[in-house]
This record gives sequence, structure tokens and C-alpha cells, in this order.
Amino acid sequence: MKNQLRNDKIRNIAIIAHVDHGKTTLVDQMFKQAGVYRQGEATTERVMDSMDLERERGITISAKNCAVHCNGVKINIVDTPGHSDFGGEVERALMMVDGAVLLVDASEGALPQTRFVLKKALEANLKIVVVVNKIDRKDARAPEVLNGIYDLFIDLDAREEQLDFPVLYAIGRDGIAQKKLDEPGTDLKPLFDAILSEIPGPSYDPEEPFQMLVSNLAYSDYLGRLAIGKVMHGTAQAKDNVVRIDRHNKTHPLRITKLQVYDGIKLADAESAAPGDIIILSGIEECEIGDTICTKEAPRALKRIAVDEPTVAMRFASNTSPLAGKEGKFLLSGKIGERLRKETLSNVALQVEETDDESFIVKGRGEFQMVILIEGMRRDGFELSVGRPKIIMKEVDGKTLEPIEHLFVDCDEHFTGIVTEKLSQRRGRMLNLVNHGTGRVRLEFSIPSRGLIGYRNEFLTDTKGTGIMNSYLQGYEEYRGDFLSRVTGSLVSDRGGEAVAYAIFHLEPRGTIFVRPGDPVYEGMIIGEGNRDNDLDVNPTKAKKLTNIRAAGRDENIILTPVTPMTLERAIDFIRDDELVEVTPSRVRLRKAILPANQRS
Repeated sequence: MKNQLRNDKIRNIAIIAHVDHGKTTLVDQMFKQAGVYRQGEATTERVMDSMDLERERGITISAKNCAVHCNGVKINIVDTPGHSDFGGEVERALMMVDGAVLLVDASEGALPQTRFVLKKALEANLKIVVVVNKIDRKDARAPEVLNGIYDLFIDLDAREEQLDFPVLYAIGRDGIAQKKLDEPGTDLKPLFDAILSEIPGPSYDPEEPFQMLVSNLAYSDYLGRLAIGKVMHGTAQAKDNVVRIDRHNKTHPLRITKLQVYDGIKLADAESAAPGDIIILSGIEECEIGDTICTKEAPRALKRIAVDEPTVAMRFASNTSPLAGKEGKFLLSGKIGERLRKETLSNVALQVEETDDESFIVKGRGEFQMVILIEGMRRDGFELSVGRPKIIMKEVDGKTLEPIEHLFVDCDEHFTGIVTEKLSQRRGRMLNLVNHGTGRVRLEFSIPSRGLIGYRNEFLTDTKGTGIMNSYLQGYEEYRGDFLSRVTGSLVSDRGGEAVAYAIFHLEPRGTIFVRPGDPVYEGMIIGEGNRDNDLDVNPTKAKKLTNIRAAGRDENIILTPVTPMTLERAIDFIRDDELVEVTPSRVRLRKAILPANQRS
């Protein structure tokens, strides 16, 4: 290592936590107290969750940057996702920072995704500041949670200096942080002080020329493609002529047309950037995450961003149902492929492979990541059909290995039996059971990743909606054997037309119906879940025969069972290998892969 200096005018930090432990809410308060907003300015809650899907679901999906100023020091903040399905976002975000604020709920404690993001931070050798959040909860147990955090650090093989982390207690929603549990705080000053004193400024070599690693991509209607990353060494100037080094180590000349830095949640123009700062460059037509931008006099590539390999694959294809083209704008497989390839530019954890039949195999971290991708595409006007998620196996020394999840279940005590039974049927093995005496228990299982596909809705039904289930990828083990994922068959429409109330009423004893009166149906469309294990072809368009004879009383008044709306997650969980989900901007339908009944049999 040459003469490494530190830029003490900058701090680069990531906020890492499990889903719903308060990351984005804490960042809101940091903005307010650091003077990002002028007095009286209208603000929105969870301002960093800028995507519609993030606001609707209450989670962070993509890592985003912002900056605040404190005591003359600029603090660049990266808000990271807490869900392991978006692990690629976490990995590229951690490449830009020198420290992390680990947020843990004072009641729930360290959960699986806490473990996942902390493991990545420790591997990156980041300095950690631990914040025990939500200490105002009635069921808060901060001392026990802190002990659990120490256990987690030890379990993740943290070094001695990493175990010596500062601890703060916070109520993120109210913008309060304190050093001791019994000394009430008033603001977030202790947190800002800890960031400035504990997290080092970014290091750089003063003799090295300009180098920047592209960690994120964005697009502007006015400036075109934007490359976002941290300046590793040297300084950058607007209008500089530089080069980009791609994954094949080839250099491409380019000119920086505009240089911007983060100021609050907005971008501010800058003439130059210092080592360690996170900058946004315009004028880059082609670029990938992981590319290096450097001087043309001394082109030298930085280490590319490495991400964990994908574990789930799904087939994406154009919509071929009789209703295709009636609800969306983009139907052709070429357009779908173009959209998927565009997604891989900004999401390093996704891989796309084209097949011979004009469909695409998309590989990612989990089914939830796929759901978010499909939801984004349907909102953009795409019509497509997707198959059942399949787990990616490995072949090692002639043995088939499959990904294994470490599953944590938190549920009421009297649901323990049904949860254990269902998971054991899916080749799960119980590792631990903890009963805190509060009426709820925490169960731990080792289970194949394929055992969790389609289980979440079943789990919520079994626990009356009160259970919490989280998991992280533990590793690979030898294939544990087959099991039935769904014991019921499908009710399949045998003709096209419109569903009729009379027909649905008489089909209800056969199973659970998914369609309402007036909904269009076609041959091969799945209109319900059967009571038995075999598929059943039915006629949902059958109307009541009218005659000239009327009974003395009025005709029977048909009252149908209310239909639960079909969501994307529910549809993907439900389908079997010979079935598809038809996704359009306005509808989610289920269908057989082969529509004509005579060809299916």
C-alpha cells in the first residue's frame, strides 16, 4: 500500500437494516435536522423511497444516494434495501462507502436480513455504528437485543476491532438519538457526532490519477445516461476527456459534459470533485455497473463489483392468449427482451438468457425480486406470460446440490404444530425453538429454497395473518428429495366467452373460483382452484335456460362467494410447472401453457 491519505471533509456511510426497522424514516429526520429543508418547506414522508412500488409496499427496493452537511463535513448517505432478494443493490452500495449505520428494532432484534446486510458490511471491512431503534415500543427489550447483536457479530467472525462498535439508542420517527438507554435524548446530534468521530474519511493515494468505479446508473431526459460512483483517487473536472474501461478491459474514450454531486436529495452542479466524493457524470452513452472511468494517460481498471450468484430462474415470454393485445402497449418478444436487458444494466444481480423459442430465462436472487421486475414491466405497458420460478441447482463431483435457506418463523404458540408439519412436508428440518413466554415462539428451520416457493400465502392462512417469516441463503447441500408443492388441481375453462353468475354459482362446490360474472374467459384459462388433486375442465359461460313457464315464486336469487383479487405474488405461488401467469397492465390471469384441452390430455 502506498502513501494513503484520508479526505476528512467527507464521510460516506450506508444505512443498513432488516426490512421495516426504520432506515428511511431515520434518513428523513437526518435531513430535517441537518437543514436540508428550508423553514416551512413542504416535505413528504420516506422521501428516499422515490419509486411508486416502494411507497406502496413500504420497503426500499433500490439503493439511493443523498448528502447532508454537519460541522463543515459532507456526509454522503446511501439508503440500502433490507431484503436479501435485492442483495445486488446492497453489494454495489457498499462499494461506495467507508462505514455503515446498522439499525436494529428494539423489539424484533437482529433478523435474517440484518444478518445478510451486516455480513456484506463486515466482508467489506466497514466501520459499524449500531443504532437500536424504536426504543419507545411497549415491547422493546433493548438490552437483550444488544446482546443478540454481539452474538451476531461473533457468529459472522467479526474481528476484534469490529466488535468494538459504538452503540446508540434511537426513536427514529421522532428524530431522537441517545448514548444511554436511561438518559432521554432531544435530537440526532449524538448520531451525527458518532458518524464524524467513528467512521473514517475516504482514503486515497495522492500520487494516483483520477479513477472512479461506476456503482449505479440513472437516466435524465436532458442529459442522457448518468454514471454514479465514488472517486477513488485523484480529482475530476467538468469537460475533462477521460476513458471508460469495460468488463473486457477495453478502453472507450468519452468526455464529461457535466459533473454533479449530491446536495440533500437533489443534484448540484460542480466544477470539480475531490477524492472520496460520490459524483454523477453526464456524457456517457454506453456504460455498465462495475466499469472504471479514469484518465486516458494512465488507464487502470479498478476491481469490478462482485455479487452473489442467482438462485432462482423464471421464463418470460410474450402473451399468446386469445385476449393478447387488448390491454397493453408492448407485446412483442423483442420489446420484452429489450426491457429485460435494460434492467440488467442497473441491476447487477439479474441475468437474462435468450432461448430458441423467443422466450427469456431471467435469473435472480428470489421470487420477490422477480415479482417487483414483472410489476414494473406491467406498469410500463407490457403484456407478458411468466412461468413458475425454478431453483438453480449445482453439479459438484457428480452430485446435485440445491440452495438451502435458514428460515426464521415468528408465530403464536398454538400455530407451532401446523407450521412445523407443513415445513417438514417441504423437506424442512427444525434447528431451534425459542419461547419467550409471551405467547409467541420463534422457530428456526433449514429448508430447501424450492420449499418456500408458494408457501408464504399458505403460511399466512395457517397463522391467521399473524405470523412473520424471514430467511437468508445458508449455502448449498445435496438434493433433499421431491415433494408435492400443491395438492389441489385447477378448474380450467373449456371454452371462450364471458363468465356467468349462474354457472359460477353451480361451480362453487367444486372449489375456489377466481373470476367474477362478466369477466372474459377463454379455453385453457384457469378460473379456479379445485377441491381434488386433478384438473377439471368446466364451463363458466353456461347461462340458465329460459322457458315460457314461470314458477309461482320468483327465481332463486343467486348470491356468490366474494372473490379475492388475484395478485401477482399469489398467482406465481399458485401455478404448477404446466401453467403460466398472464400479466397485463390491468389484469393478472392464470392459464395452462397448452390451451386446447385435447392437446393437453
